[in-house]
Amino acid sequence: MRGALRAFWRDRAGASAAEFAMVLPLLLLFIFGAIDVGRLMWTWNEAEKATQMGVRFAVATDLVPSDLATYSYAANGVPQGDPVPESAFPGVSCDSATCACKSGGSCPFGMTRNGDAFNRLVARMAQLEPDIKAANVTVDYGYSGLGYAGDPNGPDVSPLVTVNLRNVVFQPITLLLFGASITLPSFSATLSLEDGAGTDLN
Repeated sequence: MRGALRAFWRDRAGASAAEFAMVLPLLLLFIFGAIDVGRLMWTWNEAEKATQMGVRFAVATDLVPSDLATYSYAANGVPQGDPVPESAFPGVSCDSATCACKSGGSCPFGMTRNGDAFNRLVARMAQLEPDIKAANVTVDYGYSGLGYAGDPNGPDVSPLVTVNLRNVVFQPITLLLFGASITLPSFSATLSLEDGAGTDLN
């Protein structure tokens, strides 16, 4: 009996399986962690490119603050042909629900939001990064000094258009069990307005 117990104690036949079982969780964690890093970089790049595509789309299609497209500064105090002063156009910010004159400024035109234009912009961005929703996007129209009162070919101002992307959530495989996720940083891209009319890029 003693000999059998001694032989059993010295038997190393299952050592490799036991060691593998101990190492396997760490190995899987490392593998899925490496996959998650790659997925994170991919999603990060998609979000950045979607923002760049978004602003390119926004400057060449209908303005989200639709009243800005038709407002005439020449008919409201700015001499025909003169640049529109910053005091007359402090900027507009639009999100998924409203458009508003930027804080501290007073806009002489209405704040009607073109929901179709905004939704088309979001849809175009989502073609590159499907997790983008309307709540993640804001569009700012800032003063640039370009344009002039009474322009017969388009809006009297040619603002700097900035598309902002924020609060996009990335879900790593390794954090699924803990119900945790990673919120990507904010992205933004800016271009000056082009024609500001139409429903698609030319």
